[in-house]
Amino acid sequence: MGAENIILRDMEKIDWLSVHEYASQHIVCKYQPWGPNTKADTEAFVEQVMIDSQHNPRTRFVYVVVLPDSHKVIGAGELNIRDVYHKIGEISYIIHPDYWARGFGTETAKRLIEIGFSKRRLHRIYATCDPRNIGSAKVLHKAGMTNEGRLREELLIRDGWRDSLLYSILEHEWT
Repeated sequence: MGAENIILRDMEKIDWLSVHEYASQHIVCKYQPWGPNTKADTEAFVEQVMIDSQHNPRTRFVYVVVLPDSHKVIGAGELNIRDVYHKIGEISYIIHPDYWARGFGTETAKRLIEIGFSKRRLHRIYATCDPRNIGSAKVLHKAGMTNEGRLREELLIRDGWRDSLLYSILEHEWT
């Protein structure tokens, strides 16, 4: 994979303030059903991540995206195992807008895919994004995922029902 531009590590309770730096910005959650977060929203999110990390079996893995040199948290990535029997997972990611268009989203997505296939032994990993979110669609394509199509009015967000583009990658396509 070459030199590490980011480190993914499990989210810790102390990360809430770094998470809040981007989760409180409208531009970050423009295409999401959540946000912009209040401090209480972000604290509750991180608390839920801590609770979910204790489940056995664990199906939710939330990582912060950290710059190796400065140890600054610049985002988060998540792998959710949606179907244990059929070995299906979903990835998502978020990067602080100060760090957009620098490859950190793509590297995060690639790492989440690697974790899903190599450590969690998944067969299929998918992700969705708003069709208006061109940057996210590019990230999923660069991460090696295939656009499978459009889910119509799949998510209710602030400005109404949102379509989602569906991307996926299969284990044999990754290896």
